[in-house]
Amino acid sequence: MADSDDFGTDPQREADYALIEAGSRTLRTPVPGVAGEDDVPRRPADPELDRALHAVEEELLGRWPETRLEPSLDRMTALMDILGEPQRSYPAIHITGTNGKTSTARMIERLLLAFDLRTGRYTSPHVQSVTERISLDGAPVSAERFIETYHDLQPYVGMVDGSQPHRMSFFEVITAMAYAAFADAPVDVAVVEVGMGGSWDATNVVDGQVAVVTPVALDHTDRLGGTTGEIAGEKAGIIKKDATAVLAAQPADAAQVLLARSVEVDATVAREGLEFGVLRREVAVGGQLLTLRGLGGEYDQVFLPLHGEHQAHNAVLALAAVEAFFGIGSTHERTLDIDTVRTAFAAVTSPGRLEIVRRSPTVVLDAAHNPAGARAAAAAVGEAFDFTHLVGVVGPSGDKDVRGLLEAFEPVLAEVVVTRNSTHRAMDVDELAALAVEVFGEDRVQVEPRLDDALEAAIALADDEGAYSGAGVLVTGSVITVGEARLLLGGK
Repeated sequence: MADSDDFGTDPQREADYALIEAGSRTLRTPVPGVAGEDDVPRRPADPELDRALHAVEEELLGRWPETRLEPSLDRMTALMDILGEPQRSYPAIHITGTNGKTSTARMIERLLLAFDLRTGRYTSPHVQSVTERISLDGAPVSAERFIETYHDLQPYVGMVDGSQPHRMSFFEVITAMAYAAFADAPVDVAVVEVGMGGSWDATNVVDGQVAVVTPVALDHTDRLGGTTGEIAGEKAGIIKKDATAVLAAQPADAAQVLLARSVEVDATVAREGLEFGVLRREVAVGGQLLTLRGLGGEYDQVFLPLHGEHQAHNAVLALAAVEAFFGIGSTHERTLDIDTVRTAFAAVTSPGRLEIVRRSPTVVLDAAHNPAGARAAAAAVGEAFDFTHLVGVVGPSGDKDVRGLLEAFEPVLAEVVVTRNSTHRAMDVDELAALAVEVFGEDRVQVEPRLDDALEAAIALADDEGAYSGAGVLVTGSVITVGEARLLLGGK
C-alpha cells in the first residue's frame, strides 16, 4: 500500500502510459544538470527485455492493487518463512509518516553509502519505472534483475496464494522481491519505506533497529483514522522492542501516541526539537546551506541541493537516523565525520520533489498530493524561486482532499490548468474544474483533460507573461501526474 499516491497498479493506466512514452510529443528544452541525469531509469531499449518487463508488470497488476487494504501480515509472514526469512539477514532502518518518507529514505541511503556501506533501498510509489522501487547501492535494479527476482519468487508466491484466503497483493509481492534482492546482494543495511500506515503494512515483517517517523498529517483517513493521533497509532507499529525511534516534530496527539508506543516496547527515543534539530538554514543557489544539530553534536556548512524548509527537516531526521544506526546518541559524545556528511548531502537527489525539468519558461515538478504537502511545496516555491507569475498544472487523485490541496496552492498560483493523469483514480476533470473555480475564481481556471495539452497550455500562459519576467509552471497534485509529466517533458 503506498502512502503517497498509489502508482503502477491499473492496467488501463499502463496502456495509456505506454502510449505516452511511445507516441506523445516531447515538450522539452534541455536543461543540463536537471531532469534526465538522475537515477530514474527509462524503460529498456532492448525490445525483448522491455516486453519481458512489461509481462512481469502485467502479472503484478493482475493482483490486488495498492489501494486495496486487507489488514493482515499473514501472507507476508508465510512467504518470508518459505524463503528463509531474508529480511532478517541484514539490519534495517524502517521509515513511516505521511509526507517526506521517500526524500528522507534517499538521504539516509546517501549517508550510508558515503560511509562505505552497501545499501538496499525500498520506496514507493515509483515515478516512472517500477524498477525504481528496489535500489541497490543508490541505483534502481536493472530490468533484468527485477525480472529474474520476480521469476525466482514466483513459485513460492504461488504456494502462499494457494494456502491463504486471499492472493498476495501487488505491493506484497514487490516488497518480498525487495527483501529477497537485498539478501541476495547482500546488503549491509536496508532502508525501507512503509507503503501505508505501519502495523499492517507489508514491509512490517522487518524489524528495523531504527524506526523513523516523518511528520504525521491527515491522509488516507478512510483507512488510517480521522485524526493525526489515530493515524499515528497505526504508524507506531513499526517501532519494535529495543529499537531507536527517531521522530520528526509531530502534532501533539501524534507525539503522545508515538511516545507511548516507544515506552511500551522499551525503545530509545530521539525527538526533533529536543535531541536533534535544524539550527540554521540559508537559501543558496541550487538548494540550501544548513547547520544541523545531530544526536552527537553540530554539523555546519552542509549543502543540500533540495528546496524548502521541509527538506531541511527531512535532512536532520535522516542524519539522526544514521547516527542512531551507528550507535551515536546521548551516551556517545561524538559526531559522524563532517566531510563525509557534507559529501553525502551534496549528492542527494529526489526526483519529482520541486524538480526543475525545463527552462524558458521554468517548469517545476512537485508530487504534493495532500494539503500538508501542498503547503510545504507552496512555501518552498515562494522561498526558492523568483516567480512573478506561476501557472499551476494540477492533476490529483479523486480520493484526496483536493479542496485543501487547491487552497494551499492558491496564494502562489496566478492561474491553474486542471487536468488528469491516465489512471482510473484520477479526479474527474469537470468535478476538479468546479472545485478550482470555487477556490481560484473562473478567470484563473483553464480546463485541459489531456495532460500533454495541459502542459502546453500552461507553458503558453507562462510564455505570454514573458519567460524573462519571472513566469513559470508548477506541475503537481499526484506522483502519477508528475511521473507522466516528467516523461512528456523529456526526463528519464
